[in-house]
Order: sequence, then structure tokens, then C-alpha cells
Amino acid sequence: MSLPFASAYRHGFARVAACTIPIALADPAANAEAVLDAARECDADKTAVAVFPELCLTGYSIDDLLMQDAVLDAVEAALEHLAAASADLFPILVVGAPLRHRNRLYNCAVVIHRGQIIGVAPKGHLPTYREFYERRWFAAGEPWSGEPIRIGERDVAFGTDLLFDVRDVPGLVLHAEVCEDVWVPVPPSSQAALAGATVLVNLSGSPITIARAEDRKTLCRSQSLRCLAAYAYAAAGMGESTNDVSWDGQTMIFEGGELLAQTERFPEGPRRSVADVDLDRLRQDRIRQGTFDDNRISAGVGEFLTIEVYLEPPADDIGLLRHIDRFPFVPDDDERLAQDCYEAFNIQVEGLIQRMRSIGGPKPVLGVSGGLDSTHALLVIARAMDRMGRPRSDILTFTMPGFATSEHTKSNAIALAEAIGASIETIDIRPAAMELLTKMGHPFASGEPVHDVTFENVQAGLRTDYLFRLANQRGGFVVGTGDLSEIALGWSTYGVGDQMSHYAVNAGVPKTLIQHLIRWVIATGADEGWVDAAAADVLQSVLDTEISPELVPAGQDGKMQSTEDRIGPYALHDFALFHTMRYGARPSKIAFLAQHAWEEKDAGAWPPGFPAEDRYAYDLPTIAKWLQVFLQRFFGFAQFKRTAIPNGPKVSPAGSLSPRGDWRAPSDGNARAWLAELTAALPELVE
Repeated sequence: MSLPFASAYRHGFARVAACTIPIALADPAANAEAVLDAARECDADKTAVAVFPELCLTGYSIDDLLMQDAVLDAVEAALEHLAAASADLFPILVVGAPLRHRNRLYNCAVVIHRGQIIGVAPKGHLPTYREFYERRWFAAGEPWSGEPIRIGERDVAFGTDLLFDVRDVPGLVLHAEVCEDVWVPVPPSSQAALAGATVLVNLSGSPITIARAEDRKTLCRSQSLRCLAAYAYAAAGMGESTNDVSWDGQTMIFEGGELLAQTERFPEGPRRSVADVDLDRLRQDRIRQGTFDDNRISAGVGEFLTIEVYLEPPADDIGLLRHIDRFPFVPDDDERLAQDCYEAFNIQVEGLIQRMRSIGGPKPVLGVSGGLDSTHALLVIARAMDRMGRPRSDILTFTMPGFATSEHTKSNAIALAEAIGASIETIDIRPAAMELLTKMGHPFASGEPVHDVTFENVQAGLRTDYLFRLANQRGGFVVGTGDLSEIALGWSTYGVGDQMSHYAVNAGVPKTLIQHLIRWVIATGADEGWVDAAAADVLQSVLDTEISPELVPAGQDGKMQSTEDRIGPYALHDFALFHTMRYGARPSKIAFLAQHAWEEKDAGAWPPGFPAEDRYAYDLPTIAKWLQVFLQRFFGFAQFKRTAIPNGPKVSPAGSLSPRGDWRAPSDGNARAWLAELTAALPELVE
């Protein structure tokens, strides 16, 4: 039975917790109760997997007390109690314990669920250097040999190569390793990931020294990134013996290289890092990155023993415990946003420089409208000319007012070109447009207020036609202004129109990022001396202007044509574009994520510099409405335009829409499958 729309488990998420608890040295019964307390909290918030520190039932630091039968007997009793007491709890528990097997002692990750111990993963790599002395007590774990370990009255699978496949949470495949295992060149979790594990957990007893926490973090981040997996790390902390070392209780969860959650170090009492892991993302990344599975073959990954588990995921709304960016192309962090803007801008500049050099150094020809896209393109061109040692006066800009061009945008375009130092000319396209409309017999030419698509495209086409002919005449080449969002939606005039240019410098930049790029230019350009105060003032005026194609005259209310009124908010379209292009997400999942990102304007982070008074929200019906528009345009309409777009640099790691780059799709596609999926999930909201 399908889970309801509100359930995070319906949309490919699984809640994971990395827990640290106060340790009672050599007291398995007390430690089992501490584990149970945390497990009950995890049950309350419907956590699927909860991992605890290495040797948490005894303490990592008890040294030779590990060899005492009284302690080891108590460990087995504690495990049996822990299993029985957690029979009605939802999570899979992974706890650390020393266990006897054959004639040796093993440092183990014990996996428990619904009243049973379902598997035991022994530590494979035993540190015996510096402060570590594990080979004094333990034997190194080996792969499953067919011989189980006996705990109480139960025989349990035992080996470093166990996978726990949660059959009713698609994509949740668990593997456990212990502390040092992740510090070696080829961790067991690497082999496990290649064998299908998506959630990798590490039970750690690692003592703390200066900078070790950062090393652990680097290893966990790297392992999650390299393995295209989630990696949950739980270290020992409060209560461990400080004979000669100390502990910090570090816990953290990474997914594909991104930190989802962490707790403070050196805590007083128990702590949990809890996050909802996106299993769909991990699966999609592995499908897309074919070398991942190729490596399974070249690395000689053997057979893993798979143990099936059933969780019965909750059908109710448990929220979503992860940060969802409102603007996935725009970081919320100041430093990260500045870095992204620096890289994006310079990618564009370098691409343009290379193209101009390779075709003999023509003069850039640009139509400027006073809008975001042409403004940003002009800034990129100006910086490219500076870097090439060429005068900005070689930039040939043209403003071409039509029937709906406002004096505000026209004056901004002229003022910016002058402030940048480009040449600027005005070509009034209205006479040519009127002649064309007259020859066509269009009603507007006879005085009727008919402002249809032909009326709009006559103007857009003439502007592009002029630019190409001007480029021919003056030794130039046309720089396109269309951005990634417009390309996604097909929001351009095909052929002889703004869809075409000699080089599409903005093609990889989404609309929601361009305004931040311009803000970045205002700040850094002024600091570096290539943007003066006059240019900065005009740039700010452009940022404050509503997005409009200015092809249709204002109505009786004086309101200008608004792009977003017509095709929807770019904030929502860019949100859908990112999750469609980067992760291949189902429309219902995009709607679910957008709801969590956008429903409360005062919740969560906004990009730096976003004014508090300008913040806004979207409810689920609004999200569903515009998502339908996005799906219809992206999948059912716009591909024929994308198939014929000119070259332009890829900027975002989420991808580009070039048919020669990241996106290959049939021009004759349709949106039926995507719309049907959304309709099935939200039948009351989809038309």
C-alpha cells in the first residue's frame, strides 16, 4: 500500500541517527539501559537506523577488563535484554560490544531489530600503534564464512560483509564498520557500497587529540562522497576512562559529501545527530555515475551476505529532518555564496575569452534591455575584454525599444553601457515592426489592440535580426543573454529571436543566481576597481526592476507585462529544474520538498542579503499549480529549442541543458508520465 503524500518515507527518505551516550565502565547492564533510552527517543521520531559508539556496552577504555568472563557474560546478557526490550521499537539498532567467538574475542557491531539480534559485524582493522593496543585483546574480523556466532541461545550471521536490506524502505541497505575500518586505504564500507549498501555506519571509540575531529570529519565526508552513500559516525564520549587519553563524543551524518547533521563535542549527557537521508538521490547518483558500478567489477567485490529486514515505515507526517534550500542554485552561507559567484562569473568570462580568441577577436555585439540577463552578460563581456587587454569601447551594445519598452529600462540600459565604457546605440524597431505587421495583415497594424504571440515575436525577432546583421557589418559576434531558467522553460523566441546567438554566455546560469552574481559584481568589482560608483548605482536599479519581456504595452491599470505572472515564479521553476536535472526526482517528491522549503517564509535560511521585507512563501496548491506548468513546458514543449541552442559554458554542478553536454532528450517528447505521477500523488490539486 502506498504511503500518503505527507510521509517522508514515501518520498525516498530514511531517518538515521548517530548517538553517543554516557558510558558506565565495565557495566553492560547500565549501558544497555542508556542505549534503550536513546532508542526510545529514536522510536518516537521514527528513526529507521540508530548507530551507537564502539564497545558502548562495556566502554572502549577498559583495557584488560575486556578479558574478564564476568564482563563478557554480562555483555551477552545485556544484548539479550536489549533485543527483548526493543521488540516494539521501530529503529534498527547498531551497538558496539566485545563478543567471544571460536577461540578469540572480537570487537563487534551488533545489529538488533524487533526483538532479535540479526547480525554481527566484527571490526576488520585493529589499530596497534601510538595509543592503540587492540591486538592485545581482539582478533581481526573476516568475511562471512558460513559459521555463525552464538549469542545466548541464538546463532547469528557473523562477518565483515553483511548487508541489511530493508525491503519495505526501497534503497535502504545498511552496512556497519568499526572505527579504524574507515582509516585504512580501502575501508570495508567501500566494498559494501559497491555491493549495494547505501547507509554506512561507523561505531567509533576514537579518543580525541588536537585536530583529530577534523580528520574524522574529512574521512566521513570523503567516504560518503566517494561511495555515493550516507555515512553516520558515532564516537564514544562521556564516561570513558581518561587514564592517558580523552574522548569527545563526536557524532555526524554525511550524504554524498554533504553534512546533514552533527552534535557538539564534549557533551554532558547523551546526544544524537538525526537526519533524513535521501535514498533516491544516492540511487540516482549511482545510476548516473556508471564508473561507480564499473569499479565493483574492477575492484573484485565478492558476494556479501544479505539479511532482509522489514520496518513497516510510518504513514503519518513525521516532518523532514534535513535542510532544503529554497534556492538550490544559491547557497545560504555568505562564504559559500561568494565562492560560487566567483567561480560562476569566471567560468563565464573564461569561456567567452576562449571563444573570442579562437575566432579572431571579434567585437562583442550585445542587445541591452535594462533587464537582469543582458546586464549580467555585459558585465561578463566587460571583464573578458579587460582580461584580454582590449578596450571596452569595442563592446557594441544596442538598445532597441519596441512597442512596450519603458523609459526606465531603456535609460538603465544606456546608463549602464556608458558607465561600463561600452559603445551604445539606440535603434527604434517600431517602424520596421509596424511595416512587417502591416505586410502580414496583422490587426495591430490597423489599430486593433491585438497583442498575441505574433505581435511579441515580431519584435523579438527583429532585435535578433538587427544584432546579427550589425555583427556582420562591424566585425562582431552576437553574445546571447538567455539564461538556464529560460532555456528550461522554452521562454524565448525560436530561430531568429533571443534563442539564437553566436555564443550563449548565460546558458549555464539560472535566473535565481543571476541577481546574486550582479550583487557580487557590485561588491567585488568596486573593490578591484573595475566597477565604478555610477555603474554600481545602475546595477542596483536593474536588481530592483521586475522581470518583464516588455513586448506588450501596459494595461489600463498601468501594470507592465510580467514574466512571472504569465509563466510562474522563477523561484519555484528553478527549484523544480534543480531537482529534475540533478536528481531526476519524481514530481511528487519535488512538490513535497518545495512545500517544506517554501511553506513558511520565516522558517529556515535565506540567501545572504535577501531583505526580510521581501521574503515570501508558497503553499502546496500554488506549488502544484506552477509545477504543472514547469513539467509541461520542460518535458512537453521546450526541448526542440534546447536541441538547437548555441554553445555556452556549463556553470552549475547540477548540470546544463546543452544537447552536447548534460542533457540529451528527444525534441518530440511529452510530459504525460510526469503529470500522471503528480496527479496520482495530489489528485485534488492537479487540474
